[in-house]
Amino acid sequence: MRIDKFLNSVNITKRRSISQDMIENGVVLINDAVAKASKNVAVGDIITINYLNFTKKYKILQIPQTKSTPKSLQEEYVKEIS
Repeated sequence: MRIDKFLNSVNITKRRSISQDMIENGVVLINDAVAKASKNVAVGDIITINYLNFTKKYKILQIPQTKSTPKSLQEEYVKEIS
């Protein structure tokens, strides 16, 4: 699954266009490398998002099979590690 779709489907971002803007501006990293929107994610990858005042890291536990997942099930797909 593409990184922009993944961020949207596991409710890290509200819309895919927001994910794409974040990726274009270089604030999303996969395994400490700047991500491109077409980059596919895999189980075990570490996603780092550099916001203005803080940084969040997520470890991918599963890849969702559907377009969106309920927010209550987010912990099944990603684990916030910092």
